Amino acid sequence: MSRLVVISNRVAVPKADASGNQGGLAVALLSALREHGGIWFGWSGDTTEQFTGEIHRTEGGGVTTATIDLEEQDLDEYYNGYANRTLWPLFHYRIDLTEFERDFAGGYSRVNKRFADTVMPLIDHDDLVWVHDYHLIPLGRELRDRGLKNRLGFFLHTPWPPARLLTSLPSHRKLVESLFAYDVVGFHTEDWLDSFRRYVVDILEGTIDEDGCAVVGDRRVHAIVAPIGIDTAEFEAAAQSKEARFVCDRMHMSSTGRSLIVGVDRLDYSKGLRERLLGYERFLANNPDRRALVYLLQIAPPSRATVDTYQEIRSDLDALSGRINGEYADIDWVPIRYVNQGYPRQELAGIYRAARIALVTPLRDGMNLVAKEYVAAQDPSDPGVLILSTFAGAAAQMKEAVLVNPYSAEDMADAIVKALEMPLDERKRRWEAMIDGLRREDVFWWCRLFLDALEGKKVKESA
Repeated sequence: MSRLVVISNRVAVPKADASGNQGGLAVALLSALREHGGIWFGWSGDTTEQFTGEIHRTEGGGVTTATIDLEEQDLDEYYNGYANRTLWPLFHYRIDLTEFERDFAGGYSRVNKRFADTVMPLIDHDDLVWVHDYHLIPLGRELRDRGLKNRLGFFLHTPWPPARLLTSLPSHRKLVESLFAYDVVGFHTEDWLDSFRRYVVDILEGTIDEDGCAVVGDRRVHAIVAPIGIDTAEFEAAAQSKEARFVCDRMHMSSTGRSLIVGVDRLDYSKGLRERLLGYERFLANNPDRRALVYLLQIAPPSRATVDTYQEIRSDLDALSGRINGEYADIDWVPIRYVNQGYPRQELAGIYRAARIALVTPLRDGMNLVAKEYVAAQDPSDPGVLILSTFAGAAAQMKEAVLVNPYSAEDMADAIVKALEMPLDERKRRWEAMIDGLRREDVFWWCRLFLDALEGKKVKESA
């Protein structure tokens, strides 16, 4: 098997006690690299006064990482700017929050060139090169311009927006055309793939051939659906660990007989946290006899704290959770425990296992691995209920969840009631169907599916 070179914006240096605020992409790629071998290249997360291209190598946990430092200007324009103020909101259908600044686009182009210059010497002639996410869409073109002949793939971890939204982006054609430098482009769901194909046909006046390849002129790219999974076996084992059992017992003791409803999300407007709290508030208002029988634990580690929009989200949620607690709390009960920090994975597994309900209700999400982790952590003899947004990519695979419209407070309130009333046999039936899917289509399956396509093998995509 060829060595694998993974390139992404950030690199997670592997540690035995990977924390719960480590993103799903990091956890998945570390698992994939341990299985296949190779190197993970990207930004260190640190800044330097002047970019030098110096590479910092580490070896650990079966993974080699290589990172570079960026300048403050790069951070402002490429990361906080084009990636997180332009592409992220646009790709999550939030054109109202999208900022179009020429400096942002310049920084995005500059950093992609710097990535290409620095990583090229690390790539052997027979390596498979796998680029990840919206930060690095043009990287394939930059690598080709520098003479790279290797098989080259790209995976998008966010949604792909409809063509009419994407055309609001200046230089949208150049951005999309750069994807044709790759041999394979992967998406989580048919919806995101269809949006990409519609852009190719309607805007680029291309075609989709019988093999599913997008063709524009003499250029073609194989576009596939490859929904990312989790390391299901590892997470099931984590839920049985001493640390998880301790936290699970701790949650049960602190619950004093009440049912725990849990939400775990980065502090991000795409996660629908405001709408979730309003839906939970509607449940409290509609069901006064059930109020003191449940509580919501919302874990929301901060992200992108220097971006104004994210500061506003935190202030809004602080105020909203405080208002709901002030209105509904009693002397021995508060309806919401709102926590702005992450937890180690084994502790998270224990929290998931203790929860009767998980609220995973993003307004738009490429996949959402919290939904999968929650299911993997459950006690088979008494599983909890997953309430899942229809707008999460995970809903395409996890149809046995209680699916909701996250914009509807009534829909969410009704779903909570349904989950609380659901009999054990139905909870088991739903859980068994979902865990079977998670075991079958785990992170290793995802990696094999994409790399088989990248190697030019015939692949069978997700059902």
